[in-house]
Amino acid sequence: MECPHSTKPITTTSKMEGVQERQQIAPLVQTNKKYVKMSGFKRDWNGNAKKGDGPKPPAKKVVQNQFTPMFETLRDELDQHHDRRERIIKASRDITALSKKIIFALQRIRKIDEELPKNIQAEIDTRLADISKLLATIAPEIQGINRYRYARSLMCLEELVEALTFLHYLKTQTLITPEQLTPIMEDLVRKGITPSEDVAMTDASEPAAAAPEHPQEKETPKVSLTQDDYLYGVFDLTGEMMRFATTSTALTGTMAGSGAGGDEQPRTIVEDMHELGSFFEMLPVGQGNRFQWEKKLEVTRQSVQKVERLGYDRTIRGSERPKGWIPDLSGGDQAEEE
Repeated sequence: MECPHSTKPITTTSKMEGVQERQQIAPLVQTNKKYVKMSGFKRDWNGNAKKGDGPKPPAKKVVQNQFTPMFETLRDELDQHHDRRERIIKASRDITALSKKIIFALQRIRKIDEELPKNIQAEIDTRLADISKLLATIAPEIQGINRYRYARSLMCLEELVEALTFLHYLKTQTLITPEQLTPIMEDLVRKGITPSEDVAMTDASEPAAAAPEHPQEKETPKVSLTQDDYLYGVFDLTGEMMRFATTSTALTGTMAGSGAGGDEQPRTIVEDMHELGSFFEMLPVGQGNRFQWEKKLEVTRQSVQKVERLGYDRTIRGSERPKGWIPDLSGGDQAEEE
């Protein structure tokens, strides 16, 4: 092979030949006037392979001893724990979003103690059907001690309790109890579990197995609610009741409420907020959740005060307010503002 630096007349053909020769010689290195092809790793100026870029030594053989099976079991358990936690978090995020959409739909209602409009009822049924499927997927994962192990990942249950209690309040103007919520949660999980359509095929020549006289029904996994799930959900309910009272009063001109509150006038949402606030003030603070409890209690106090000011303004100065007027509930006492 000719060296590309030889003297030749410079022509177009010679230029092309020189380019081709340089492209062929590019991956080569001149050593003792001989061209040696480079290997697949980097080299220094002397042609020696750089450290770390040469051929890797063979992997060392893992030492096996009597403790190896124990650590392999622990590794598998940790992998299962993280995978299970990720599935619960994903389902919890979707359940929280669907519960909020149910609350948004309920906020379009303007009266208490009446049947829900058909379009809102249809939307709520659709959201609950989606929640049922999600609950059915995570129900087997949170049985037994796992219910408390993944309690922080199941914050969606507080939002679901808030939606169900708000729905129950708008229909009956009463607070749903934990005993009433338990069968509702069981029914949601039961509806979300679809029976398997895959049936094992048997050979025609083989005799069919006799069916058992008393087949054992597989127990449906349950999603239980803890005390914190219920109480924190009712805490958040006070905020939704405050919003409902504000919008319904502004649009209808009357304080939301119905039912027998006494011999003279019906019971209003202001009285319901008073009772809820009083009950929470009397409850003792549990151990381990003081910060969250006090934070939600302070928000509940603010919601009760806003509904009280709304009722006072309507009673005292209601005739001066035009229909559709919404009071400013973000400030403090009106006497201080004046």
